[in-house]
Amino acid sequence: MSPRKPALVAVDGISGAAIAAAARAALGSIDRARRSGVSRWDASGVFEELTVAEDSAGQPSAQTLLMLYAADLAFRLRWEIRPALADGRCVVAAPYVDTAIAFGRAAGLTGAWLSNLFQFAPPPDVRRFANGSVRSRANSGFVEFGCERITGTLNGVTRDQLMDRVAAYLRVRAQR
Repeated sequence: MSPRKPALVAVDGISGAAIAAAARAALGSIDRARRSGVSRWDASGVFEELTVAEDSAGQPSAQTLLMLYAADLAFRLRWEIRPALADGRCVVAAPYVDTAIAFGRAAGLTGAWLSNLFQFAPPPDVRRFANGSVRSRANSGFVEFGCERITGTLNGVTRDQLMDRVAAYLRVRAQR
């Protein structure tokens, strides 16, 4: 894959480590003169701030995490993705919208709510899905981070069950 025009390459998945590896591979497949870089989740630092919040702040809901993800994605689009595309370069977004939508669906949110939330995001020119079997207890990825925080709010659903649900939604999206 070496697009001849500016391109947004989306890399989605459940494992932060697998997404990072797939993003590096995607970037490496683009001609050096055309590549911009990788736009990673939490470029705005909002999720890093959540990790240092006091316990009294409580646990965020899935909706809250997804609204924060949308805000972070808007930041990434404004400061990383659109400028690279405007300069005629290719940029890899890791993860992009499919990961967030799969997380939301796995948490029980409606497709309509999620579509409305992410309607501002342009469709990627290329979609890649990272191997979903690689998992870490670390919160290196959005899904891992989110599953760690909302599991207690989902009526007995474990972190691993929630991650399995996300992986199932991503498998369906990857087949489209």
